[in-house]
Amino acid sequence: MVSVPGGFDTVLVVDFGAQYAQLIARRVRECHVYSEIVPSTMPVAEMLAKRPKAIILSGGPSSVYADGAPPAPAGLFEAGVPVLGICYGFQLMVAGLGGTVERTGAAEYGATALANTGGALRHLHGGPARLRGDGADRSHPGGRGGEHQGPAVRRPVSP
Repeated sequence: MVSVPGGFDTVLVVDFGAQYAQLIARRVRECHVYSEIVPSTMPVAEMLAKRPKAIILSGGPSSVYADGAPPAPAGLFEAGVPVLGICYGFQLMVAGLGGTVERTGAAEYGATALANTGGALRHLHGGPARLRGDGADRSHPGGRGGEHQGPAVRRPVSP
């Protein structure tokens, strides 16, 4: 176990099996913020004991509507810590916060422009992204700020 001095901010990356969880953690560290990858099975109480400033839900091999798709850790969205969902993690946020995730019928892969609408993501700037053929038709009502990729896909950010 790595010991982090109390003065450092910590961001947890919850790993749902994506090949890029390591890349996400590395990019956070490049911003001079300590990041730690934790399993999706870790209880929220253990995550909160690490005193994270934010939690990132990584992607994974599933869609939230697939049989046996791993759930978000129970109580995560009520824990009071900002959460960012990427790919599958985004689907978990939408579904877990009352939104709707549906197959769009059109997959989008490769570089996609990112347009920031403020809130918790106000410091991010456009860059490449990779998407699946799923999208959010309706985001949750409690989101604050957000971003969107491509023509009209909206991405909520948990307050």
